[in-house]
Amino acid sequence: MKPLIIALLVLLGFLQYKLWLGEGSLAEIWRTHQAIDVQMQENAALKERNAALDAEVKDLKHGFAAIEERARAELGMIKKDETFYRVVE
Repeated sequence: MKPLIIALLVLLGFLQYKLWLGEGSLAEIWRTHQAIDVQMQENAALKERNAALDAEVKDLKHGFAAIEERARAELGMIKKDETFYRVVE
């Protein structure tokens, strides 16, 4: 009877080791879920960025308003027969 109890305790110890520390353990599964959550948040942010860039590309391809706005803001360009005023505070 005693060897059976010892064998069962050894088996229980082995199974507990695998559950808590072995490959596929609860800790490993928890870390994997955390990594998945972080990756999903990063993917959502990148999808938003891609959508904004896609909208900007479409606007630049099909509309002159965006091109004109960029030329004015980034390059300081003005239209022909237009007067530029700089306000100094």
